[in-house]
Amino acid sequence: MSRYHEVYAHWQDDPEGFWAEAAAGIDWFTPPRRVFDPAAGVYGRWFTGAECNTCHNCIDRHVKAGRGDQPALIYDSPITGGTQRVITYAELLVEVSRFAAVLQGLGVGKGDRVVIYMPMVPEAVIAMLACARIGAVHSVVFGGFAANELATRIDDAKPKLVVSASCGIEPGRVIAYKPLLDEAIDIASHKPQKTVILQREQVTADLRDGRDFDWHELMEAAKRDGMMAECVPVAATDPLYILYTSGTTGQPKGVVRDNGGHMVALNWTMENIYGVKPGDVYWAASDIGWVVGHSYIVYGPLLAGCASIVFEGKPVGTPDAGVFWRVIAEHGVKVLFTAPTAFRAIKKEDPEGELIRQYDLSGFKALFLAGERADPDTVQWAEHHLRVPVIDHWWQTETAWAIAANPLGLGLLPSRYGSPGVPMPGYEVAILDDAGQPLAAGELGAICIKLPLPPGCLPTLWRNDQRFRESYLSRFPGYYETADAGFADADGYLFIMARTDDIINVAGHRLSTGGMEEVLAGHPDVAECAVLGIADDLKGQIPIGFIVLKAGVDRDPGGIEAECVGRIREKIGAVASLKVVITVARLPKTRSGKILRGTIRRIADGEAWTMPATIDDPAILDEITEALRARGLLRGA
Repeated sequence: MSRYHEVYAHWQDDPEGFWAEAAAGIDWFTPPRRVFDPAAGVYGRWFTGAECNTCHNCIDRHVKAGRGDQPALIYDSPITGGTQRVITYAELLVEVSRFAAVLQGLGVGKGDRVVIYMPMVPEAVIAMLACARIGAVHSVVFGGFAANELATRIDDAKPKLVVSASCGIEPGRVIAYKPLLDEAIDIASHKPQKTVILQREQVTADLRDGRDFDWHELMEAAKRDGMMAECVPVAATDPLYILYTSGTTGQPKGVVRDNGGHMVALNWTMENIYGVKPGDVYWAASDIGWVVGHSYIVYGPLLAGCASIVFEGKPVGTPDAGVFWRVIAEHGVKVLFTAPTAFRAIKKEDPEGELIRQYDLSGFKALFLAGERADPDTVQWAEHHLRVPVIDHWWQTETAWAIAANPLGLGLLPSRYGSPGVPMPGYEVAILDDAGQPLAAGELGAICIKLPLPPGCLPTLWRNDQRFRESYLSRFPGYYETADAGFADADGYLFIMARTDDIINVAGHRLSTGGMEEVLAGHPDVAECAVLGIADDLKGQIPIGFIVLKAGVDRDPGGIEAECVGRIREKIGAVASLKVVITVARLPKTRSGKILRGTIRRIADGEAWTMPATIDDPAILDEITEALRARGLLRGA
């Protein structure tokens, strides 16, 4: 039996008592004066008056508890030919303390910002934790981001120092980071005083005298001189990090994460949502440049005393679609968390799951998915081949942890395909109409969260309370607007159907593109798909679909497209007006796997658009443009 309803009711009855109990799992230098202060901050602040240190809770306390010999980080890099490294908690403590002392020696102190622009290597995690150790505020920018995008983040965060690497590695190419960093600093109005560069063997960066410092040389000098930094107490409400998310105006929004609430929430999730305990091996197959990497490669697993996998590779192509199963089997992974798009890529390359059967996955207990809608076909494929619970859950950069889930640690509830589960304690979710009125079960509307947001969620945007209010709190007073649309069923299960921008209006009918994608994804020959609304003079908008076929399908694409149109008519009805489905080789995505539906729509509608900073391969947009032109769907062409 699941304890979910009992635990959620406990939170509803006594929110402050609930989070006070959760806070007992964290070491505090000074305990909180108040669990929640509604008069502080924009909507209130958690654990006011407390002093703490996130690095202490991630490393020092585990070493003091006698678990220093336990693995903390397991680095696995198939993209570099199979490099592996295991770092114990005791070794991590030394490395982090030493690099924290290096930062202090370069003039970084409490409250200073440090931009981290690195690939998926252990040194990136060490740099994050070193910042946390001395009270500096880190801002990780995804490695390989274009120079102008990096420059905008440098100008907003105003870092004293940048930590980077000589290169990152993608399938078939090496990306030199230092020229991008140099260009970004040249473009930026704010000039960081110094940079620390991790030299990798694939590329050696040129270092400028007086500004650029070699990571290995600094660490060797610190070791020789016995330099080690102690944890610096910070207020629970002080910022731990800034993570930029794309803004609709083109100016990125700096999501702020505090120290105290963040630790309490993430520590609670590891056992109660993900069902892992100290010593378990946990793997979030993401990147530290995204919120999943912050929460569940670095902070969550280390707070909970787990071993965390740091994976430098791809779900397919490093070397094949069986790499996930090799990592799970080799390192004893208990829980994997990744994006549905990764599984769609694996399913496309290995539709019969033949590679899965080559590995011993007997220690693997659960798969969690988040980042995009987990279509039922992909979930069912994973369930069939992996024979473990496949659990969709839903959250955002802004929240740092799951708004809705099916909590493995509390005991699983019955799953419902297409739903990421039920609201987690801390989140009172409401489905509202355009006037801000609650909608009945099954009715599509804006998904909102009643204030206050729980611990771990953003208290504001970096030095911009007003933009925080305007972006998230102004449209529905008393609520945080998620910008996602969906509905709740009679039992409280949420269904996230699309971003609010992706709800299309076809001749007065509000339709969810997500619902149509679910139908297309159910076709046996379709590996992945996207549906978006394009402008239509008669109906306002009409939906079009793009499909990518599974590997080995040799049928006529036209026949498959016609079958997909028929499936929409059968399962949704003629009102959907989806009459065009286009087969493409691949879909344009961000590097975190999100399909760039908005960019495709702007191309089709003949609107001005800019190359998304996070796009995985810009050439795909040319392919999409040609596919639209071939069907006569390029407005103004």
